[in-house]
Amino acid sequence: MQLAADAKHLLVVDDDARLRSLLSRFLTESGFRVIAAGDADEAASHLQSLAIDLIVLDVMMPGINGIDFARRLRGQGSTTPILLLTARGEVGDRIAGLEAGADDYLSKPFEPRELLLRINAILKRAVPVLLETSRDEPIRMGEVTFDRQRNLLLREDAPIHLTQAEASLLAALAAKAGEVVTREDLLETGITPGQERTIDVQVTRLRKKIEPDPRLPRYLQTVRGRGYVLQPD
Repeated sequence: MQLAADAKHLLVVDDDARLRSLLSRFLTESGFRVIAAGDADEAASHLQSLAIDLIVLDVMMPGINGIDFARRLRGQGSTTPILLLTARGEVGDRIAGLEAGADDYLSKPFEPRELLLRINAILKRAVPVLLETSRDEPIRMGEVTFDRQRNLLLREDAPIHLTQAEASLLAALAAKAGEVVTREDLLETGITPGQERTIDVQVTRLRKKIEPDPRLPRYLQTVRGRGYVLQPD
């Protein structure tokens, strides 16, 4: 199959050889360049030599599992988007994966078309969609500043790592600074597809990077029954 010159490069990481092969073939037929790995060590080797646009990462793997691997990548400063594949019903794994830095999750078994939708949604978020774009001045929140033109969160000019999902969520809230943004609005922009619980987890992670005391949020506040509001200085 002839792929487009600008086709996105995906890394599929799963210890199940049959599923790994099926996913690789399906995603290649869907227009992606795909390379596969059977475990975290092999995946890390590929990441050192290739520019990967997104990682499809299974949670349950021998050795280093998917959650620990995602946490290690984020600890090394990697911003490559990660889509976790989790066992159905393992809510704890899904939440732990998001807290470790994954951008989204998909429960097994899944429809290939849903996987494709999730991948495209994450890649779309790599260029954040703002709810409004009329204002682009920096948003200041105590010791941190969100540079909307560069989509960077800074503390004294030093970047604070954000996942693609966190950056997109913060950009959407910053575009409506001082106004309540509902979960439904965030879902409609494609920022956080899937369950509303995903948005809550992303907000919790953002608060740890923004707030002096995440337990008593001053800047990223919850408006009960409505949504969230970003209150800059």
